[in-house]
Amino acid sequence: MRHTLPIAPQFYVTAPQPCPYLEGRLERKLFTALQGDYASKLNDALSKQGFRRSQNVLYRPSCAECSACLSARIRVADFVPTKSQRRTMRRNGSLVRESTSPWASEDQYELFRKYLDSRHADGGMADMDIFEFAAMVEETPIRSRVVEYTRPGKGRTRGDLAAVCLTDVLDDGLSMVYSFYDPDFHRDSLGTYVILDHIKIAKEAGLPYVYLGYWVPGSAKMSYKARFSSVEIYVDGNWRGLGDPDEFAVGTHPLSTDPIAEQVARINLPDSRPTTGS
Repeated sequence: MRHTLPIAPQFYVTAPQPCPYLEGRLERKLFTALQGDYASKLNDALSKQGFRRSQNVLYRPSCAECSACLSARIRVADFVPTKSQRRTMRRNGSLVRESTSPWASEDQYELFRKYLDSRHADGGMADMDIFEFAAMVEETPIRSRVVEYTRPGKGRTRGDLAAVCLTDVLDDGLSMVYSFYDPDFHRDSLGTYVILDHIKIAKEAGLPYVYLGYWVPGSAKMSYKARFSSVEIYVDGNWRGLGDPDEFAVGTHPLSTDPIAEQVARINLPDSRPTTGS
């Protein structure tokens, strides 16, 4: 028998598991596969609706009694750095940026392990081996880049790897899938610098947004995202300015999340027909 992929993507829900951001809560995700010639269109469309990519899967939080996780992006044209962010740019001005195809390296994995052991030793990625790391970087059905930041070496030698970001190129922006950096240089605010540099890259490319992932009010791990000007969050099917972060409640309520069937029905899917020349 000949089997073909369904024209419309199929959506599924994960089983509840402990939330990595808010203690004592359970997380649940709505997700769909990202594959075939339709992958780029689907990734572009669903990223605008609060979804994120992880390898060949697109997902969005859909917790039963919590709606704290909010997709965040920066409006590039309206971004104005703070004094602290300008200092961060100057402090890291000597770093050398190199954008490459999504291939994993031993240097990347060594920095990744050092970062996890220092910052997220009890996180979900803590046990990731080099093969799983390679899959995270390389298993992408869309246009992705690995952006590396190195410290200048002597002569023509390559310097030490300071930070890395796995970045997707969308039709309306850059999506920072995952970034990590050398924790020995935490005073240099490398995580902030990588975001600032992606704003610069997006501006030079004429892309209006930099997608940051999820901002979670009440989570210290995610508080840094609210420090960037012109941040938008995805709420009730629309993007809006963040405003005052303290105005967002993190309480749970059984009616805070719509039924899965209603959520799926409201997802706007792109035209799956192949593009033809004129």
